Amino acid sequence: MLLFSIDLRKRLRYNFFIVTIDKEYIMNNRASGILMHISSLPGDFGIGTFGKSAYDFIDFLRECKQTYWQILPLSTTSFGDSPYQSFSAIAGNTHFIDFDLLLKTGYLEKEDFQGINFGANPQSVDYAQIFKSRRPILEKAVQNFLVNPDGKNELEAFEKNATWLSDFAEFMAIKEYFGNKALQEWDDLSIVKREAAALEAYRAKLADKILYHKVCQYFFYQQWLELKLYANANGIQIIGDMPIYISADSVEVWTMPELFKVDADKKPLYIAGVPADGFSEDGQLWGNPIYNWENHQKTGFAWWIERIKESFKLYDKVRIDHFKGFSDFWEIPGGDTTAKNGRWSSAPGFDLFATVREELGELPIIAENLGYVDERAEKLLAATGFPGMKILEFGLYDQTSQSLDLPHRYHKNCVVYTGTHDNEVVNGWYENLTVKQARFVDSYIHRSTEETITKAMLRTIFASVGDIAILCMQDLLDKDADSRMNMPNTVGGNWQWRMLSDEIKDSHKEYLIHLTELYGRANKN
Repeated sequence: MLLFSIDLRKRLRYNFFIVTIDKEYIMNNRASGILMHISSLPGDFGIGTFGKSAYDFIDFLRECKQTYWQILPLSTTSFGDSPYQSFSAIAGNTHFIDFDLLLKTGYLEKEDFQGINFGANPQSVDYAQIFKSRRPILEKAVQNFLVNPDGKNELEAFEKNATWLSDFAEFMAIKEYFGNKALQEWDDLSIVKREAAALEAYRAKLADKILYHKVCQYFFYQQWLELKLYANANGIQIIGDMPIYISADSVEVWTMPELFKVDADKKPLYIAGVPADGFSEDGQLWGNPIYNWENHQKTGFAWWIERIKESFKLYDKVRIDHFKGFSDFWEIPGGDTTAKNGRWSSAPGFDLFATVREELGELPIIAENLGYVDERAEKLLAATGFPGMKILEFGLYDQTSQSLDLPHRYHKNCVVYTGTHDNEVVNGWYENLTVKQARFVDSYIHRSTEETITKAMLRTIFASVGDIAILCMQDLLDKDADSRMNMPNTVGGNWQWRMLSDEIKDSHKEYLIHLTELYGRANKN
């Protein structure tokens, strides 16, 4: 593991909130990487963290000549444990804070977290258990941080460059005061509406809780950005994920309701989703409030500029989720229980991304252009120049060989996958094919009788013309269907899969190195 000098640590600690966007990215070099979220890393704390396993994973990526580590959003999770339903567009998920690292900084003792039940199954995240078990430990670390002579200065430096922090900490403290109810269900309407007297009263009443949330965000950012620094020093770039929508139960809806289609009590008038697709006959009802795009335009898209800038503090490249929603979006009446009654409405994506380019320059953005993509969405993607995504599993469902997700129709400026966190792992996907479909798949990918389906699929995307090939960690490990990360349009049982500490074998490394070198994707750093 790379050891940082004291000067570098000090520079990181006090200056890691000043964004510097690297303009020297090159999207047309052949490269590859692995998709696995932080939560899926092995470890002793019930969920993957920013500790030793994360550093070990970076070492593995470097050893296997990879360039990218793609992760899911690092934001907080709410009901359903989805990283795409967060209390904040910017604040980090404190479940990822590593206790061993807090031990090294002197904010915890070993006995503070030894013998604690973080969940019985090391291969699955028990969100209810870690929610209960981790909080007392973090509270102790926060207390120790605040009595440390340097703690106050470090927190002040953090706050100075984190303009979002106070609002978020207040939101979370008040939310906890009301038993973790959603914003729209708080018992005091005056604080829902942020009346001045109510704000002053709650700030005084909940000062300690507010401070707790500020310090936890400091821990999160300090640990993550030190980990990212290690990744970059070892030639690994982080591909992060920016959800298009914000949760109705979020600090943004609480503090900036004018940016969303909500009523006076901040209840959504319209909600997001998609019409019927391969995942659901009724469509997908996401429940996020729809943006008031007219008001975003009036501000020169200031909130989007700030959000994207914040994302590039965390990641080297940013995958923007549901890119289609920036050209047209499915708008569903707020009280509906399915997505059936939605309608397509237009969004000002052309103006938005032109403004982003004017304000921030050319950015290494990847567009998630999956699902229903019409001519307008295709024109938006072409206008931005962003690489889109290609999903081999989608392409192989179409036995006419006309799907744009089939490799013979790829172009260089794209990122190719067998599937993503929303798809079946390869083994589960293949098992669900009909005999006729399986024969087509085997023929198209030239699968030999000795080759596993996972290896054949990975070989196919690595051999493709697409600039970047990303494999899911479950497929490299040849995992079965139970390792799927998410089933869209369902709540519960998702986002749970974890890798065991001894699952990566020399054979996996040798295969990945061979594949990467054979198809000219090896990282030469």
